[in-house]
Amino acid sequence: MEANFHDLAAALDNALQPGETYTACFAAEETDFVRFNQGRVRQPGSVRQAVLSIDLIRGKRHATYDLTLAGDTAMDNAHLRLALGDLRTLIADVPEDPYLLYATEVRSSTSKRPGQLLPAERAVDAIVDAARGLDLVGIYAAGKICRGFANSFGQRNWHEVENFNFDWSLYHRNDKAVKSAYAGFAWSDAELVARMDAARVHLQHLKAAPRTLDPGRYSAYLSPSAMQELLDMMCWGGFSEKQKQVKQSPLQKFYEGQLRLNKMVTMNENAEGGVAPAFQGEGYLKPALLPLITEGRPASTMISPRTAQEYTLSENGADGDESPGSADMAGGTLAEIDVLSALGTGIYIGNLWYCNFSDRMNCRVTGMTRFASFWVDHGKIVAPLNVMRFDDSLFRVLGENLEALTATPELLIDNHTYDGRSTSSARLPGALVRDFSLTL
Repeated sequence: MEANFHDLAAALDNALQPGETYTACFAAEETDFVRFNQGRVRQPGSVRQAVLSIDLIRGKRHATYDLTLAGDTAMDNAHLRLALGDLRTLIADVPEDPYLLYATEVRSSTSKRPGQLLPAERAVDAIVDAARGLDLVGIYAAGKICRGFANSFGQRNWHEVENFNFDWSLYHRNDKAVKSAYAGFAWSDAELVARMDAARVHLQHLKAAPRTLDPGRYSAYLSPSAMQELLDMMCWGGFSEKQKQVKQSPLQKFYEGQLRLNKMVTMNENAEGGVAPAFQGEGYLKPALLPLITEGRPASTMISPRTAQEYTLSENGADGDESPGSADMAGGTLAEIDVLSALGTGIYIGNLWYCNFSDRMNCRVTGMTRFASFWVDHGKIVAPLNVMRFDDSLFRVLGENLEALTATPELLIDNHTYDGRSTSSARLPGALVRDFSLTL
């Protein structure tokens, strides 16, 4: 795929007319997919696909074309020439873009991170063996993800990474299930078995009579998966310089010094530790580590080229959505084995869903508990919880009410595959909080 990318970039160079500039983004994957139901393989398959997104620029006018590639050089070059013809027609009619900004300093790079993956057949065997006797539903996706950037100034950036993501649920009945995930860059049969065994233990707890709690405030443990749902809300404009400038950031009061987070909270955008490439769509490179929150205080926002141009700032490698793609939150001191005893009496929340802002400007989020959430009494799980609604500010959850973070953050890779496997990921600890607000 890398050779194909360089061939296409060379063809673009040769096809340019005077006064034209281009940027081009290459996205490709070679993926094995396997869907499971009732612990059996239901739909195996593989995908090999590639897309080239071309932005043709003339002065301050530009237009973009997404070209699905066939992998045949002659055919792809012919389609590329047709695409350039269409773009030239479009550019004549589009208005000038006052915030257009792209890299002109050539900073080429190559990153290849081979994984330690099993052949798909062996991974399937390991999963089926580990889930024997269980009603398991899930999807396994693994293989190579490639990203490339090229421009007419001669810059070439290549990113290639191999990873896997197995996302599954063990069902008891109706809405009572245990959701789990195992993702990473190096497969371990032992780690899969350990995670499956932990899910089996929670599945046994689902057999007890479920409990519905009265609305109120409870001590709670939020698993890394639950924390990811809250982080997704925080990242919805929270770290965006554009949203900060227009005063629509859910962290606005944080940036203005009115509210703080707990000193335990430190979060970075870790370009070297995630799945996403260390370059973005206009050709700017990302720093290896961009501090976002340091010991509960704001550090950097994410500044895309367009925002930099609009507000006369310096870009810092952010993508257009100005949202973390490789979020990395520091762990604390709480050992995983001590979570229940540290919780004492309260709720263990395995997952959250249907999250949305109930009060955006105070970073107040509402949503539902989901899958493997339990009532814990004196350090022991005693009953599964029926679905409950929560409504609380993340300034409380990650601020004054945060009591501890687990010591080892978990790698969580986004399992979305629409149009292609996602490159978003996060490393997050679990969190022990007090006075977590259940409202319904």
